[in-house]
Amino acid sequence: TLIAPKGKISPAGLLPRMRRFEVSGIFEMDMYEYDSGIALIHLADAARLLDTDGGVTGLRLSLEEIYRAPLVSQQLRQQLGSSFRLSDWTREHANFFTALKIERRVMFVILLLIIAVAAFNIVSTLVMVVTDKRADVAILRTLGLRPSQVMAVFIVQGVVIGFGGTVVGGVLGVLTALNIETLVPWVENLFGIEFFPASVYVISDFPAQLKWPDVYLISGVSFLICLAATIYPAWRASRTQPAEALRYE
Repeated sequence: TLIAPKGKISPAGLLPRMRRFEVSGIFEMDMYEYDSGIALIHLADAARLLDTDGGVTGLRLSLEEIYRAPLVSQQLRQQLGSSFRLSDWTREHANFFTALKIERRVMFVILLLIIAVAAFNIVSTLVMVVTDKRADVAILRTLGLRPSQVMAVFIVQGVVIGFGGTVVGGVLGVLTALNIETLVPWVENLFGIEFFPASVYVISDFPAQLKWPDVYLISGVSFLICLAATIYPAWRASRTQPAEALRYE
């Protein structure tokens, strides 16, 4: 039974306008907002229920290029004037897309923090290597190796570590993004959990679109952070004094 928001006036007062329908089929769009509150009925039945005298109250357009919806809506608004109300899917779900943009920025910051932690690991590793190889560095200095060359040796070592980690992480990230729609259901079935409950989120699955500019940006920033992390250990190694380092050897 459907009840229209607009009632009808009778001698007994304002009565709700209602009509009983028989469910002939169920459709799913995998979007909780639509699956929980959208029903399709015949146009004539809707006109009688809403008391519109059989007239059409609205039109819905389908575009081949869905991302042109805001532009088309603006053009129609200019041509039709203020007597018509126009809306497109980007305006109807504006809050959702704003939330996605904020989450994207937050995830980028979190990713940078993770990379920073990895960079500190590189710093600590190279500092330990410098401490362990202090005598070897002193011997090389006595043989004529310049401080800049000592610094270059440790920078190259840090660059190799950072480049290898960036390549491996980038490849794993790309493979995960390309197969995320398969991996998420598999993990949910394996552990009996649900990452995106349909009653909470607008979507019930986890679609992903790989954008190579983002991959290049993240990989480049990661490599630069790793490169910067090698400067201090390399500088510390170049400051090694041969006499001081070999005194107790």
